[in-house]
Amino acid sequence: MTATQSTGGSKRSSAPRGAGSAGLPRSTPRRPATPRRPATPRRTATRAGQYAALLGYLAFLAFPFLWLLSTAFKPPRELGSTHPTWIPEAPTLENFRQAFAQQPLLAAAGNSLLAAAVSALLAILLATPMAYVLARFRNRLSRAATGWVVISQAFPLVLVIIPLFLILKGLHLVDSRIGLIMVYVVWSLPFALWMLTGYVRAVPRELEEAAAVDGAGRFRTLVSVTAPLLAPGIVATALFAFITAWNEFFFALVLLKSPEKQTLPVVLTHFLGTEGVADLGPLAAAALLATLPSLLLFAAIQRRITGGMLAGAVKS
Repeated sequence: MTATQSTGGSKRSSAPRGAGSAGLPRSTPRRPATPRRPATPRRTATRAGQYAALLGYLAFLAFPFLWLLSTAFKPPRELGSTHPTWIPEAPTLENFRQAFAQQPLLAAAGNSLLAAAVSALLAILLATPMAYVLARFRNRLSRAATGWVVISQAFPLVLVIIPLFLILKGLHLVDSRIGLIMVYVVWSLPFALWMLTGYVRAVPRELEEAAAVDGAGRFRTLVSVTAPLLAPGIVATALFAFITAWNEFFFALVLLKSPEKQTLPVVLTHFLGTEGVADLGPLAAAALLATLPSLLLFAAIQRRITGGMLAGAVKS
């Protein structure tokens, strides 16, 4: 019997079963599952210690906010009690009503929102191209600029407030929202530049080289290729710049004198009496309202911060 038989012009292979052929791919064998490492008492104790440290750190971070939340809803009788409780026994909104009645919180929040949003936007617009230059053109000048950015973060506010005040006074920008925004931009720019430089270095050069082959210039490459991939870094940097300006107190206290231009952190100090005694209930209510925007903003965009947009961008 021959190896092949012709029937109606077709050929049929008579290869033995199990020999395999080029037209019939065989299924690849599965890899054996990696065996789990046996749990030893030492490993279990280490894992328990790690979880205990994490829970302790979370409790340390959450305690001030939870206590502030509890205090904001307590009536005066519970605020003066010698046996404080976590949960108010008779929750009330009177502290919030008094806070809005005593101080212009809405106007102050508007001033803080304007200064924080505009300064964060300007800082991002300035830091993005600067970070691209520092990351892509590595020379002595760029390394010196990076070192200066890091060193500038160590300067205390007291060292710069007097020359800064004199400069703004010469420019007639003292007690001005524009002057405060300029200060916030300059103060947050080094940190934004340092953060974005690391994100730019993580962008593969192959993408920019492909854009250059297609005829795109440096600016077009930055806008169309690099900037979209920097979205998580830009969002994170803008968030930190916004929160820094929103919570800033010292510059606003020194540079703003008009009550209608003061920011929210400065207005919160007005709940202190002439003898330094705080009106605890309204102060806690106002502080809670000042804290919520930062928390809500972070919760809304935290996925953009933690999400990676470079996964699978370049295949080797």
